[in-house]
Amino acid sequence: MGLEKWCLMLLENFDYSLPEELIAQHPAATRDASRLMRLEPQVGKITSGLFPDITNAFVEGDLLVLNDTRVRPARLLGTKESGGQVELLLLQRLAGDAEDWSCLGRSSRPLRPGTKINFSSGVSAEILPGGIDQQKIARFSYRGDFEALVEEIGHLPLPPYVRRDESRIDRERYQTVFARNTGAVAAPTAGLHFTEPLLQQLRDKGVQIVPLTLHVGIGTFLPVRVENIREHRMHAEVYEVPESTAVAVNLAKKQGRRVIALGTTAARTLETAVDQEGWLRSGRGESEIFIFPGYQFRMVDGLVTNFHLPKSTLLMLVSALAGREFIMQAYRQAIAERYRFFSYGDCMLIL
Repeated sequence: MGLEKWCLMLLENFDYSLPEELIAQHPAATRDASRLMRLEPQVGKITSGLFPDITNAFVEGDLLVLNDTRVRPARLLGTKESGGQVELLLLQRLAGDAEDWSCLGRSSRPLRPGTKINFSSGVSAEILPGGIDQQKIARFSYRGDFEALVEEIGHLPLPPYVRRDESRIDRERYQTVFARNTGAVAAPTAGLHFTEPLLQQLRDKGVQIVPLTLHVGIGTFLPVRVENIREHRMHAEVYEVPESTAVAVNLAKKQGRRVIALGTTAARTLETAVDQEGWLRSGRGESEIFIFPGYQFRMVDGLVTNFHLPKSTLLMLVSALAGREFIMQAYRQAIAERYRFFSYGDCMLIL
């Protein structure tokens, strides 16, 4: 690798300075009230508008792929037998007959194997031996339906840069209108802007809309800790591509129509599930794909996305699609024009 390409792989090249007041702490007044920055990398054009303008960028025959994952209210607040406060964040259910979960735990003292925790509604847990990295394994005891109990007692895991407690509105607005399959610990935030009427406008225009599922994992919150980004490893996230979606995407690619991913999670799933011949495969799997500049997209022709954190893998993904210099130029312009950033922030369209 030449010196120039090696330098491009340095983490510092994906950093930028963001005024804290531009980090959106609340959703916009309505879902589609956000702003939209449109990027056209082929001609180096950047334009600003309102999110409903997005329908003007689509043409008949385009195919929009969305992620229908639903955020689980996975933050469980309980107490140890000693009275100490504990927070468990449910990550993934483990195989087996028991209700064993990998979790992130937070308490005043380390959660050691054998620690017992009581939650409300008769739910309790015991910390088991094992766990990878900072994760714990918790075995839950309960009566009734566990998922229903989690819905009752759990709290939404809002991102750490949203510096406030969960409010009633988050139960609605931190889910997309097309959320169906529960399992994510973070929302596919680009989809938060869409309303049913906007989706119908696209359908009426001849745009085909198809779903897939990728359950966003804790990796979305974890920083890149290596200087050379090529050494970073992604956490695995479970995905599923329906047969009907694979058929629709493959037909669109065969006919030369544009495949546009609604969010980086949809983009990563599409690029994970493509086979050696360039066809999208249906079925379940795990995605560990890390997309950064130099990656050649095989499925995705365009992307709807939010503005991402400095030094994040998501910023690297959009840089791979539109070019790092062009993306950083767009981010500087967004800051100058006082766009709102991150999960509850404004939107970007790359076409």
